Amino acid sequence: MTSEAVSVETSAPARRTYSYLGPAGTFTEAALAQVPEARGQAWHSVRNVAEALADVVEGRSDAAMIAIENSVDGGVSTAQDALATVPGLRIVGEYLVPVEFVLVGRPGARLEDAGLIAAHPVAYAQCLQWLSQALPAHAHVPASSNVASAMGLIDGSSDADAAIAPPGILEHHELELLASNIGDNANAVTRFVLVSRTVSPPLPTGADKTSLIVELPDDHPGALLEMLEQFATRGINLSLLASRPIGDALGRYRFVVDADGHILDERMADALLGLRRFSPKVIFLGSYPRADRAVVHYPDRYSDDVFVEARDWLRGLISGEPGDQE
Repeated sequence: MTSEAVSVETSAPARRTYSYLGPAGTFTEAALAQVPEARGQAWHSVRNVAEALADVVEGRSDAAMIAIENSVDGGVSTAQDALATVPGLRIVGEYLVPVEFVLVGRPGARLEDAGLIAAHPVAYAQCLQWLSQALPAHAHVPASSNVASAMGLIDGSSDADAAIAPPGILEHHELELLASNIGDNANAVTRFVLVSRTVSPPLPTGADKTSLIVELPDDHPGALLEMLEQFATRGINLSLLASRPIGDALGRYRFVVDADGHILDERMADALLGLRRFSPKVIFLGSYPRADRAVVHYPDRYSDDVFVEARDWLRGLISGEPGDQE
């Protein structure tokens, strides 16, 4: 081969892979669609949270989108327990998805003929008032997921006449839309988090959240209060505090905590040091921008400058400086 025939090849950057609870049309897919860096990349549909996180830990995916909290039903226990027990994970972002439901049927179906409704039990509970008014004589057949309820109509595995499903299902499958916005709570929202392998947290934005899992040292009066004081005495607001059983004995709990602020904020760093001294196990899940981009406000006495000045004052006393005498 002559030198004229030799060309320099430039390789395209490797595509990133994101795992999400599938199949296509789920709320989790809608959350992943909000991630700018995931657009045009490989999306890997999985069947459960454990599989999604295993993809990340074992290197099959760069990140996974999982549901962590619902405004109606509270924390997603399977996700919280997985984050507490699977090492090497870090939350790098959060995303909010409005929880909207539609009633769908096979092509040509009519609402008045929908007597048997397929739905995931949680979705069914969130649409029960509407169903009781629109279809008072209906019966419910449980489905394994919001999308599976509709897929049973398509593949013939379900005897249901209609299914409760996310609106996104209509973008992927030919189904008859029988009714829209059938959820009983118009303000329902699910919070999702994007989880990667352990990385350094991004720089603070001023509108950040820090997620932790904390175990109490023992079961004694005031133990939970002592943990909460690590945040309260530093002016840190908690947006989530949920208890989950550790599983090794009755009465043993770990606490899932979302705190307003960033690990690089002086007050948050000081709180984490206090937690480390207090708790036998503190799991730092990540500091990341809030989905609502709401700026965290706090009194001036908890500003970074106050913490820095206090440390400098203490160093001065240790080094022999006179310190403030007033």
